[in-house]
Amino acid sequence: MKLKFLLSIVAILFLSVFATYASFPVQRTAPGTTISNTTTKVEKSKDDLTSPAAAAGDKSQVIALILVLLVGGIGIHRFYLGYTWQGIVQLLTAGGCGIWAIIDLIRIITGDLQPKDGSYSKTL
Repeated sequence: MKLKFLLSIVAILFLSVFATYASFPVQRTAPGTTISNTTTKVEKSKDDLTSPAAAAGDKSQVIALILVLLVGGIGIHRFYLGYTWQGIVQLLTAGGCGIWAIIDLIRIITGDLQPKDGSYSKTL
């Protein structure tokens, strides 16, 4: 009973964080003020990255290790490393009842579990 309650609270907190996240800048104004709409033309090149997360592609092995130690059972480290689907499965299965989190802990320490788009910028 306590476990169900705890998992429910964690799920509610997790969903509330993602529900309130805006992936675009929001400009707030006081009531009665107007915002002038201006159009800016932006030329994209092949070197442009598509998201702020991709622009900050530096992944640290130390951060991944801390994440797997603290919240490894719910797979947050997989989201950090870019493995979204594996993170969702690990979240839904509670890290394979902890087994998957232990395996990921060993793989991160040994350097076998790398970020999806390359390698760590900072290692142990």
